[in-house]
Amino acid sequence: MRLSNLTRNALLAQNVRVAANFWSRLKGLMGRRKMEHGEALVLEKCRAVHTCFLRLHIDVAFLDEKGTVLKTLVNLPPYRFTMPVPGARRVVELPAGVLLKTGTVPGDTLSFSEKEVIRNEKNGAQNFHCH
Repeated sequence: MRLSNLTRNALLAQNVRVAANFWSRLKGLMGRRKMEHGEALVLEKCRAVHTCFLRLHIDVAFLDEKGTVLKTLVNLPPYRFTMPVPGARRVVELPAGVLLKTGTVPGDTLSFSEKEVIRNEKNGAQNFHCH
């Protein structure tokens, strides 16, 4: 799946993984040493995140049900907790620097476009790849 900022006409990620259940959201990016360029993790039904056990800084965008960016956090370091964002329905985690590079700010509209879906039943995550 691709993630684009419609307001800025910018591509944020072309390899988006969705964490839709409790365990996949809890695990998130824990233990990861880095995120690849073009990668993103979407946490469904989520209003707050933590970066415990992460080994990297990340950018975070909180979205409402329409894909409107409600709040952004740039270069969030490991071992931090965010406050719940009212109205947020999903959270997008990206490599540090993507939000600044694309100019993504609150009020922008993000859009997901699906290409190929590979479901990993073992951990409840879905991997989306674009070719």
